[in-house]
Amino acid sequence: RTSGSLETKYVVPEYGLTFLEKWNTDNLLKCEITADNRLAEGFKVVFDASLVPNTGKKTAELRTAYTHDKAHVETNVAFDKDGPILNGALVLGHQGWLGGYQYVFNTARSTLTKNNFAVGFKAKDFTLFANMNDGNEVGGSVYQRINDQLETGVQLAWTAGSNQTRFALASKYQLDSQTLVSAKVNNICQVGLSFQQLLRPGVKLTLSALFEAKNLNAGGHKVGFGLELDA
Repeated sequence: RTSGSLETKYVVPEYGLTFLEKWNTDNLLKCEITADNRLAEGFKVVFDASLVPNTGKKTAELRTAYTHDKAHVETNVAFDKDGPILNGALVLGHQGWLGGYQYVFNTARSTLTKNNFAVGFKAKDFTLFANMNDGNEVGGSVYQRINDQLETGVQLAWTAGSNQTRFALASKYQLDSQTLVSAKVNNICQVGLSFQQLLRPGVKLTLSALFEAKNLNAGGHKVGFGLELDA
């Protein structure tokens, strides 16, 4: 199958407007209009619409975003035939602390389908993070950079109605400027190992493996090989 697309873009800098039109070989037409820093500094408005002429399927979405030194706010409205779907997010930051909230509201059903909170703290050599999704899933993580060579991390998660806490431990060690090894283990006894070697500038070799340590004789282990070229 061969696919292709055509894109045109027109910018009106004196008004902060950008017009973007796209067409692809699936006969999908898209139009996007962006107004940047017009209503206020850091405020962006995007209107995005698409049409498939063969089927008559149409979509439309209005997106707004406001960015400040200590805050970022997004509000999106997806226009659906059954009623608009609202989704948005808010992130606040102050002196290393971050707090965020995300929601999705279905107006047709008058239902909040997504309701997520998160809080975090970032210092020079460690990061703390905690979140709650939809009131029934709680998670958290701790990351610490012990020195220039060694980094470690712990991740925890728990779901309401389950008596099992999921967790994972990971560590990364820089042997030298060209060699990196890492390891990870989780609560279901999966052990992951990785080795990275910079063979030459622009050429990186990666070897990785995932072992089912709970039952080594049962199989299901995975081995990976990667070669990354950057020119």
